[in-house]
Amino acid sequence: MKLSNQEASLFFELMWPLQFFVNQQERILPSIETLEDYIALTMEEKIKVRDVLFEGQKWIDMFVKENPRGFSKDKLEMVSKWRDFIADDFYIERFLKKQAIFIASDNRVYSVCGLYQGFDEMIHPSNLPLYIKTVLLPFSGKIVYDGVLQGYNIHFGGGIRSNLKEIYLTAKQKNRIIESLDSQPTTKRAKDKVLKNWEPELVALYDKAKKLKAGGDYPATYEAAFALVKASLEYAQSVVKNPDMDSLHKSLRKVAKTVERAYVILEREDS
Repeated sequence: MKLSNQEASLFFELMWPLQFFVNQQERILPSIETLEDYIALTMEEKIKVRDVLFEGQKWIDMFVKENPRGFSKDKLEMVSKWRDFIADDFYIERFLKKQAIFIASDNRVYSVCGLYQGFDEMIHPSNLPLYIKTVLLPFSGKIVYDGVLQGYNIHFGGGIRSNLKEIYLTAKQKNRIIESLDSQPTTKRAKDKVLKNWEPELVALYDKAKKLKAGGDYPATYEAAFALVKASLEYAQSVVKNPDMDSLHKSLRKVAKTVERAYVILEREDS
């Protein structure tokens, strides 16, 4: 859930000179004359400069063009990619093994790494979801934050928690969790795999299921169970054929009606 120490050190090796450059140009903190003095400031003192930096892309462009610290081409390229920064309010919805899940105000879901510390080292899981303001940046093929998390003192009820969970689960199901800002990738992409065609097996199972019949000599529960098997196999066949969503909903509604009928029959058995 965090960068390696080497990566984190490189991040700040780039970030502090960039912020110091902005301060030199705008004299936001006029008493600061050297990079060393700027680095020694607290994060709270640096926020004023950081906020000016991320008002737009111009400071990043100027820094890369002037290269006041004599950075190598590779390091300048890393800084240049920060033009794609995302400054927003986010919900930290959950912690995963390697990243934290951030949900932006437009409901986009991002997978974000910490810097020297993982988010689970800074925030107790019982405090999630947490509403924060920060800046997301591309770095080494990952998404990181700029080092500043400004929290809002807001507690959330079950409704908002459930809504955020559903936003995350929907993004996960549709492979829409954004894991990188480099080259503006749209989403986390499923690996290209040749998927097995399950249609022949499902057709064979359905042909066998059609033989499941329960006459009057059998308990009513048999008829309901057999109908559910057939409806479920019909839905499975619809899924693997990749039809339109209307067809899938129609097929699934048939399963739901079959389930409802099975419940009615069970209730009659109990009465």
